[in-house]
Amino acid sequence: MAVNTADAGPGRLVLFGSFTSSSSYKPMLYLALAGLPFSFRTVNLKNGVQRTPEYLAVNRYGQVPALRHGGLTLVQSNVILDYLARATGHFAGATEGERWTAREWLSWESDQITNVAKVRHYSRFRAVDPAVMAYFRPLAEAALGFVDSVLADGRDWLAGGPGPTTADIGCWGRMVFMAEGGIAITTFPHLARWAERLRALPGFALPYDLIPKRDTEFAGRGVAPAL
Repeated sequence: MAVNTADAGPGRLVLFGSFTSSSSYKPMLYLALAGLPFSFRTVNLKNGVQRTPEYLAVNRYGQVPALRHGGLTLVQSNVILDYLARATGHFAGATEGERWTAREWLSWESDQITNVAKVRHYSRFRAVDPAVMAYFRPLAEAALGFVDSVLADGRDWLAGGPGPTTADIGCWGRMVFMAEGGIAITTFPHLARWAERLRALPGFALPYDLIPKRDTEFAGRGVAPAL
């Protein structure tokens, strides 16, 4: 099975991703919350489509997601989030300080919350020696505990402003699968309340409700800013 890499039209956002990928969920959630029109191109990881020459021409690392827009191709989920925020103005942060704080969170997420993804992967997709899980689970729980402690100071959103930013989308996009790794969100009460605030945002959806299993065109909603 090949991935569709055909041009979707001038100025069209095209996201390449996979149904089971937390990295794909992050930009998918961003686009859904922002109400932006885009094209989704599925990359079947189970069938090894990510290693085909056609897809490697899109993403040299053979990973998902990838984003094409206006002659640019961007890879790595948090780079894509930052690009979308800069290009569209959605979820960028209201001040310069918030914008840099959001970027700090994205960098930290890729180093720490990614351990949640590892625990989920080793629980669901790949059996490993128990010693491996014994190493990664405390790291995942520590990362979640840190986010919980930050939210304990009364702030609603991670960057500290009045609304959500890419920090919230990026961190939640990885955390959302914690239950598949056997980690209960109720263990972290402040994080759980923050997740409920995210769920209440227009356009929010959980991964399996949001990411399609086939190529799909998303119309978006409302009037989007010029890209």
